[in-house]
Amino acid sequence: MGNRDGFFREFTLRICGSLNIAEALWKSLLYVRKVIPADELVLTAYDQELGALEIIARADEKGFTAIPHRVQMQPHIWNEFENAESYPPVRICNDVAKDHIIGEVARHFNWPDCSVIVARLIIEHKYIGSIIARADGKGRYGKEDGDLWTLVNEPLAIALDNSRQYLELLKLKDILADDNRYLYDQLRKDIGARIVGASFGLRGVMDQVYKVAPLTSPVLLLGETGSGKGIIANAIHDLSPRNNNPLITVSCGAVPESLIDSELFGHEKGAFTGALTERIGRFERADKGTIFLDEVGELPLNIQARLLRVLQEKEIERVGGSRPIKVDIRIISATHRNLEKLVSEGAFREDLYYRLGVYPIRIPPLRERRGDIPALVEHFIERKSHELNLRSIPTLAPGVMDRLVQYDWPGNVREAANVIERAIIQSDGKHVTFDDIVEREVLHGVFPRKAEALPPEADPAFSGKREGLRLDEVAARHIRHVMEMTGGKIEGKNGTASILGVNPATLRYRMRKLRIPFGRSKRD
Repeated sequence: MGNRDGFFREFTLRICGSLNIAEALWKSLLYVRKVIPADELVLTAYDQELGALEIIARADEKGFTAIPHRVQMQPHIWNEFENAESYPPVRICNDVAKDHIIGEVARHFNWPDCSVIVARLIIEHKYIGSIIARADGKGRYGKEDGDLWTLVNEPLAIALDNSRQYLELLKLKDILADDNRYLYDQLRKDIGARIVGASFGLRGVMDQVYKVAPLTSPVLLLGETGSGKGIIANAIHDLSPRNNNPLITVSCGAVPESLIDSELFGHEKGAFTGALTERIGRFERADKGTIFLDEVGELPLNIQARLLRVLQEKEIERVGGSRPIKVDIRIISATHRNLEKLVSEGAFREDLYYRLGVYPIRIPPLRERRGDIPALVEHFIERKSHELNLRSIPTLAPGVMDRLVQYDWPGNVREAANVIERAIIQSDGKHVTFDDIVEREVLHGVFPRKAEALPPEADPAFSGKREGLRLDEVAARHIRHVMEMTGGKIEGKNGTASILGVNPATLRYRMRKLRIPFGRSKRD
């Protein structure tokens, strides 16, 4: 009795001691071979649909392997698997060549003359597999060995169930990781689609965004007023692991200096006259998320010192408070000012500048990415038309886009949005012309006046033949020629836009203007 109890205990400790079932099988073998003859242990599972034995794991004195094998069983012996309770729980075969089941396994692995003892693994009246002990030579097993081997059923069932759940968890983990990668790629595409110029003028900026977004490093956005720093800050947050938590925006230049301390860090009740209740500051509200400090160069020096503590110690202290409060936040800051110059003038702390500027991203002004202007104009016309509840989306008058592309847009994207909205309102739902805006800007020298057209006979280039010499006609012929070369492909590598060196949106605009069919319109 003591031998049975000891065998059961020691086998259970080993077979249930690892979630790696192959390793657990090997550790069990090292013990089993001291009690009964055993040169190898084999764990199988029965596949009822295929009528086959799946070899899950094998172990011998050299180690273990979990390389799967399938051993097909003959149909006339399927009944022994599917009605397993009608047969003894343990089978002893002292000559594998004469066994109609184990013989198939022996032939599959080219076993020499050997003996086996098989414990059938039955759970809820169903045969799910077996564990085989194999010993070299014939006639190696007796009745006592069989009695001991009947004890392995229960611990092996537990071990196999644990291993299967573990493998299922690993599989689900891989699926989840793959889903996360897919969703992140989709999120990148979605954000790229929302940001006009993400694949052209802002492509370099977006490459930097994709690199830094998954990290926790502080980001400093540099760019002129209205260049879209807030949009880029939102993209970084949306692409970060913190995107399910808040993004809190603080316009540092818009908060009065007397209130900014309380606004950022909060205050305790009674901290100052008028502090009738406790107030939670922006940093606390951004806990586990992101805080965006727009125009950070406007912060007073005393607030800069407190901000430095947040970066260094990851904690804040409310106005009138005496205890530090831990915060887990990512800081994105932005400015249109020259912080290096402010540092040299003593208006901005040097240590804070280096802390905030771990990863600087410069956002180019609109005049440096004129290729994005046509797509941006179309985007704002559509968006503003919806916001104004117009029945139809107005179109640009001929020749207007060229003049808009020439304009330097000192107010950048923000100016473009406002100018386009004003032009839509003045268009009365018809063509958007920008006429009064253009004329007003001409007075200030922003837009050049249109050159007066010379009569044909006064034009030095006139040679008496005018057909086919108009710029639009020449441009149309050239675009059609390149479209033929690319097989009608507009975007991507070796596309028409790439060869012509223009933004795909700009090319589509010009093709519509020149009445050159493409895409669906060409097929129709």
